[in-house]
Formats: sequence, structure tokens, C-alpha cells
Amino acid sequence: MSDIPTDPSASGGRGRFDPSVADGRWQAAWAEAGTFTADSNSSKPKSYILEMFPYPSGRIHMGHVRNYTMGDVLARYQKMRGFEVLHPMGWDAFGMPAENAAMEKGVHPGGWTRQNIAQMKAQLQRIGFALDWTRELATCDPEYYGHEQALFLDLYEAGLVYRKESTVNWDPVDMTVLANEQVIDGKGWRSGAEVEKRKLNQWFLKITDFADDLLEGLGTLEDWPEKVRLMQENWIGKSQGLEFSFDLSDGGKLAVYSTRPDTIFGASFCAIAADHPIAQGLAGDPEVAAFIEQCKKGATTAAALETAEKLGYRTPITAKHPFTGEALPVFIANFVLMEYGTGAVMGVPGHDQRDFEFATKYELPILRVVASDPARADESFKGEAEAGDGVIVNSDFLNGMSVEEAKQAVITRAEQGGWGEGRTVWRLRDWGVSRQRYWGTPIPFIHCDACGVVPVPKDQLPVTLPEDVSFDIPGNPLERHPTWKHVDCPKCGKPARRETDTLDTFVDSSWYFLRFASQPADRPFDPEEVAKWMPVQHYIGGIEHAILHLLYARFWTRALAHIGKITVQEPFAALFTQGMVTHETYRAAHTITEEDLGHPPRFKMEEFYWVDPQDVERRPEGLFVRGTNDPIEVGRVIKMSKSKKNVVDPDAIIAKHGADAVRWFMLSDSPPERDLPWSDAGIEGCARFVQRLWRLFQAYDASAEGEDKALMRKTHQTIAAVASDIEALGFNKAVARIYELTGAVEKAAPSASRSSAIRALVHLAAPMMPHLAEEAWTTIGEGLIADAAWPEVDPALLVDDEVTIAIQHMGKLRDTITAPKGAAKEDLEALAMASTNLQRSINGAAIRKVIVVPDRLVNIVT
Repeated sequence: MSDIPTDPSASGGRGRFDPSVADGRWQAAWAEAGTFTADSNSSKPKSYILEMFPYPSGRIHMGHVRNYTMGDVLARYQKMRGFEVLHPMGWDAFGMPAENAAMEKGVHPGGWTRQNIAQMKAQLQRIGFALDWTRELATCDPEYYGHEQALFLDLYEAGLVYRKESTVNWDPVDMTVLANEQVIDGKGWRSGAEVEKRKLNQWFLKITDFADDLLEGLGTLEDWPEKVRLMQENWIGKSQGLEFSFDLSDGGKLAVYSTRPDTIFGASFCAIAADHPIAQGLAGDPEVAAFIEQCKKGATTAAALETAEKLGYRTPITAKHPFTGEALPVFIANFVLMEYGTGAVMGVPGHDQRDFEFATKYELPILRVVASDPARADESFKGEAEAGDGVIVNSDFLNGMSVEEAKQAVITRAEQGGWGEGRTVWRLRDWGVSRQRYWGTPIPFIHCDACGVVPVPKDQLPVTLPEDVSFDIPGNPLERHPTWKHVDCPKCGKPARRETDTLDTFVDSSWYFLRFASQPADRPFDPEEVAKWMPVQHYIGGIEHAILHLLYARFWTRALAHIGKITVQEPFAALFTQGMVTHETYRAAHTITEEDLGHPPRFKMEEFYWVDPQDVERRPEGLFVRGTNDPIEVGRVIKMSKSKKNVVDPDAIIAKHGADAVRWFMLSDSPPERDLPWSDAGIEGCARFVQRLWRLFQAYDASAEGEDKALMRKTHQTIAAVASDIEALGFNKAVARIYELTGAVEKAAPSASRSSAIRALVHLAAPMMPHLAEEAWTTIGEGLIADAAWPEVDPALLVDDEVTIAIQHMGKLRDTITAPKGAAKEDLEALAMASTNLQRSINGAAIRKVIVVPDRLVNIVT
């Protein structure tokens, strides 16, 4: 590399630190030296630190900055501790936003995505993150998704990929399948059309084969947040219950599964899915057919149906209660899905809120069969179901049993009677990965009339996306491409067609951490190289990914281990979910004149709009939109959002205050797992502290002599504490300790101990404020401080050898003294009696008693 700058005057000399000069220079120096390029063949212990990679939307936001700053401090610290650190960056680059941009702006998704990547990469580099850019990847590159296709084929060969007919959300205007999140009030989020339920052939991954493993594996993840493990446990949803059949009035049987067989005496109806065979058998009735069509326009998942209005159609069929013989009405209901369980449920409205709402709507009996106290057996419900624990009531032979006892009793009777059996079931369903859109990984299969579904030979991978596509017509451009989908069958050579579905983007992010660790050209990864780095030591990202992304990544890791591709079972040893960056919102009302109103009025007298923080002007009479007289109303503090305009542009803040001030603010005040409110005063305070440290660093004097034992002890204790805080991700605590040591050094007289403390402060600042630290290091040390070792501590200096003793008279504090730790009682008494403040308080009174608590206090009783 070029010579490292040694003239601190380039950054202000003994004046101000100039980040506009220093930031770029040190970023260039790190890049030229390859400071953060990871070496898989290094003999050093390995440390893999990873933040969830971003979607290239065009601009980074302060949430990104906080997330990556935390990981960056860990990476820099681990490097200083002697680890070979892998800290890579890439782009989760496939997905609908790029197609939306193509439709709205007339651009190609690839061009839009790559332009955004270039812009966001430049932004990240301006913050000085210690990233190994040599391993950069984008999931939209054929070099990445071609290997993903190969892994998908490996899982297919292992029996973990299959294709079946499945119910989906279908937008009849855009002619595409919609994710549940894209269905709003039963309508397509873009077209506004009534969404239909359709059955399409879809590709699935057999994640349910690993349900037990995924559940048990949570017990090994001790360094994951408990709430995330619980969320995953609930999503996997292991439960034991009873599967049995009701005898129907038409001579048939209705199979149901219940996790609460203890409540069977509370059943007052049965409900079946609209596509249940019994419902389909009744569809000759026009009313039934119309209701089934209505159900097709609803949501397609249990989660989405929780909030939807519960609708039912009462059939002429009844079900015989297995214990009471009562005839229960059978409804076709919109909240029952054929894909879940048997496609039929036993309705117990007293103890299930969904059933309660349905029973209330259709005036069905609501029976109490579980009560917190038997005395409450006849108590009515207060507007909602009671799903809690208790004792069984109003249930014949079950009365007085606990819930668990009653479950087993019902299962035993059902099995003895031959009308049911106990079963373990899972909430988890196989992962549907088909997406009917262009901008995604093509699913590597070919459909042949003669041979059926045929895998694409691996020597023909990657199956790349065609560039010449149009988004002028709704639907999947791959489906209507004139040539791309037409191909010869690899088996028989006859004309066939490619699969036009692409993979769910969650697949792309389910193995990217493996590709970061190893990047051979001819295969997805080298298992021996992967073993050197995996599992990821620290994985940092938002709580919004606590279920699906993490579950899918865990599944892919276990599935690849299952087929012998890797040896690691869990991808992320430690998980940290950081809080969001928040900002207050600003809303303004137009100042409207009669001329503005027009005839008829163009808008209402009060038309509000959101205001960007940089457009807020503070005047003595209040807040106004800059350059106007529109008054501003200050709203809630919420997560930064483009729609609410309460965002702060990182580039503008860095240009004004420098990267280190921004980094320091992201680490200060709030614990990292909590939300961080943005504050203009806060960032300005951080910028001032950068200058304060710079002035202190200029006071370093290598020739200074003399010892300050108290400062030495404070320095070593701070080094140890900051290290401990960083390792525990307690960044705000580490920041507080650095503030404290800075104050102590500023107050100390010049000495060798003071210079040693200043040198230590440069090291402590290096992971957090690396540009400032490098600039100071040019006159204090040699080479780059990014390559320097974390300072050693003297264990003897970690223990205080002096203590502060409280001097009391009649229990009231009168003075404090410093004494050697472990001093004898008589010595402490003598020191106390020498206190002028104590003697003034005693005022010659006779001393009746002296109470000495070693290392803590001396209390004089008169």
C-alpha cells in the first residue's frame, strides 16, 4: 500500500479534526491494504460476524447504519483480539419491488437493482465499515442463483422437493399469484380486484420432515433471544391431540383433529372447508355453490383468517356427538382451510375465540366445560371465549379432572371404542416456494408431455433469466416470452417447456451465509472451507425476521447437512435483534385562501401532509414548513418511514458531522436491543465528543515521566470493562466507560500514566470511531490501528487497593476518607477521629461507642 499519512495537520493538526479529509483517506488506506479481507487459510482462530444483508431499495437508512455499526464494532474488536474475521456484505436482490419499479418507471428490474446496489454500496463505504468486499454477492447474479438451482436439484434428488396442487391467492386482473401480505381487505394490493382462491401446481420444500429437529435444535441456541426461540417454537407448533370421526346423518363420516379433546362436551357445531369433499358434494345446490365461490375470494392462510369476518353456510347434514349422541349442525365455513389438518373442525365456542365469534353470529350454543373453579361451572361468558387452564365441568365422566387428565381420558376412550386415536401434529406446513413472477431464481425443471417433470441437467445450469422482457401486460413475462420457455426435453429430446415459476426470495437468503464463507466457481461452496467459518458467531438483524427467514435458514442448513453437503447443523450460534431508529413525525396543514379553494373547492379546508425533518423551520411562534406559513403539528415518535417522511439521510449527516460521529451516536445512550430515538442535539453532542477526543489525543507525550497510580488503575479497569461490554453487545455501556475515562484523563496532570491512558483511549475508540483513531495513531503508534492488538491489562490493577470509607456521627454522613483496602479496625477508627468535619459534629461530646464496618464505614455514637 501507499505510505500511511503521518502528518496530523492534514486533519486539523492541533486544531479541529476534519472528517471530510480523514474519512476518505483511511477508507482508501484500508482498501488498498486489504485490511478486512478474510483469509480462510489463516492459522488464527476464526470469527464470522454477519448482519442480515439488505434489499437494494436505493438508499440506506439509519436502521441500516445502526445494524451494521454494531456488527462492525464486533468485527474490528475481534480482529484486534487476534481473530481472523469474516465480515462480508451482499445484496438480497430479487423480489417484487424491482418488478414494481419496472411497471411504474418503464425500467428493467436488473438495471434498477444494480443501480441501487452501486448507490447503497457507496453509502456503506462512506461510513467506513470493516467489510470484506472481495466476497460481495448479489442473489440476482447467475453466479449465485445458478448454484442455488444446483442445491435445489440436490434436495429434489433427496426427496425434499416436490410439486403438488395447492390453493393460492389469484389476482384476476394482474394475472398473478399474490402473497398473503399483498391481499388487502380481500383485494389485490395493486389492481384492487377481488382476489380469488385458485388451485395451482406449486413447488414445495419438505420442511415438515425436519419439524422435530428444528424444534429440538432451539434448545441448543442458548445465545438467541428467548422471545425469538419462543416465536419459532409456536410457529412449528407441536401439539398432541385426538383425531376421530363424527358419524353423519347422511351415513358418511367426518374426520376432525382437535388439540383440545378435553373440551369435547362443549362442542356445538362442526365446520368444513369450502373445498372439502362433503362441501363439493353439496355444490349442486346453487346457494351452496354461491357460498363456496364467496369463500374463494377470502384469505388462504390460518393467520390471515384470524382477523377476517367468520362466515358460514348451514348444510342439511348433522354430526352425531360421540358421547352425548346430540346432532351437531355441520357448516361450510370460510375460516376452515383444506390444507390444515383434515379440512374440518369441531367447534367449541366457549373456549376458542374464533368459534365464539362464529357461534355468536349464527346463534349457536356456547357451553362452559373448563372453569378456573368448579363453582363457576354455570357462570356465563363475558363477550369472549376463555381459553385458559382450569378444571373440567359440565362434562359427564370428565368432571373434576385437569385439562391434561381429561385429554388423556378422552383419547383412551376413543381408542378403546375404535372411533379415534391420539396423534401428534404440527402447525408447520411444507414451504411453498413457487412464485409466478419474473424477477427471481428460475426453478430448474422442464415439463415434457412424454416424460413429465424433468430436472435440468446440472451441466446446463444456470438457467438464466431472459433480458428481453416486457411488463406492459399484467402477469409473469416468462410465461409469454416467445422463446425462453421453449426447450427440448433433456430425456427424450422432444419439444418441452421450462418451468416459468421462480423461487421465493426467502430461498435466496436461506444459504447466502454459506456462499460468503466459500466461493468456488464450480460448486456452491467447499464444505471444508465452510467448516472453518461456520456457524456464524454473531448474526445481527431485525426482529421482523424472527420466524420465517431464521426458520428457513435453519431448515436449509439441516437439509444440506442431511444430504452430506456440510457438517454444521445450526447456521447462527448467536443471534442479536437490534432495536429500530425512531424519529418524531411532522404533519402540516395547508394555509388555504379563498383563491386557493376555487369553485368548487379543490380540497378540504384542512388538508394535511407529512413533512421531512430537514424542511422543519423553528420560529418563535412555533414550527412551520420551511419557506411557507404552513404550521406543523408534531406527531408520535415512530420507526423511520419513507411514507411518513420522518427519515434522516445518512449522507447529509455524514457530510456535516463525519462518519465517526454518526457511528458514535448509533452506539450511545440506548441499549442496542431497544429503539433509538434520533436527536439532532444528540448527533451534535457526538460530533463535539469526537473533537474533544481529538484534542486529548494531541496531548499525548511519549517522553512524559511520573506515575499516577489511580489513573493507571482506572485505565486498566476501563480496558477490561469495555472488552467485556463489546463481547456482551453492551455498546452503550462501553460508550459510557469511554466517556468516564476521558474525563479522568482530562483532569489528570501530565505523566507517563496519562500518556499511557491516552494511548489506551485510541485503542478503545478504534472499533467505534476508526477514522479518528487512525488519524491519532499516526503520531502515537506504527502501521494501522485496525491491525494493532487490543491493549493488555495488568490483573493486579483490576482490583482496587484503596477504598472510600464513610465517616458517620450518629448514623449521619459527616466525611469520607480514602484508606488501604483491608485496613484494621483500629486504623480506620484513628483515621476517622482525625477528621475535622467529624470533630466539629461531635463538638466535645462523650463517645459511647465506635462502630467499624471494614472497607465501608466508621460510625461514632455519642
